[in-house]
Amino acid sequence: MIRKFTTSLALAAGLLGAAPLVAQAQTTRETRTPPRACAPGGRSLTVTVTGFSNTTGTVRAQLYGPGPAKFLAKGAWTMRIEQIRRHDGPMQFCFPIDRPGEYAVAIRHDANDNHASDWNDGGGFTGNPHLSLLKLKPPFAKTAVTVGDAPVRQSVVMQYRRGLGIGPLAR
Repeated sequence: MIRKFTTSLALAAGLLGAAPLVAQAQTTRETRTPPRACAPGGRSLTVTVTGFSNTTGTVRAQLYGPGPAKFLAKGAWTMRIEQIRRHDGPMQFCFPIDRPGEYAVAIRHDANDNHASDWNDGGGFTGNPHLSLLKLKPPFAKTAVTVGDAPVRQSVVMQYRRGLGIGPLAR
């Protein structure tokens, strides 16, 4: 029983920093940034992220869609934006959207900016689905945001490991 539990924890630790909470940075740190800025009033998805554990590290937001076909598949994101975290408070990521549809955004906070996954990193998704060490990949339907012709705004609350669970930090 203990071996099975330890194996589950090791698997969850590996998953925590891999694709489920935003694809792991490759050695080239490839980033497909938005092809253009979000135009005021144009079709876009802006995500405001709150609940960070600290004011350091790198925050990566990855857009998936339209549709669920490649949701959370390694390297299958449509756009990715990385920002260095230098201040307290929320961060915003704006993705210009070419065509209407359902999209999802996955967020990863590399809290110590070591470019590796570890227990202190956090993550979140549009829709703010509940995560657990055994269920780090939420279904697309729980994270999907419908984007039409007008700008859409969503909020994401970061989740971090808390003991044997994952959830927002208590403030």
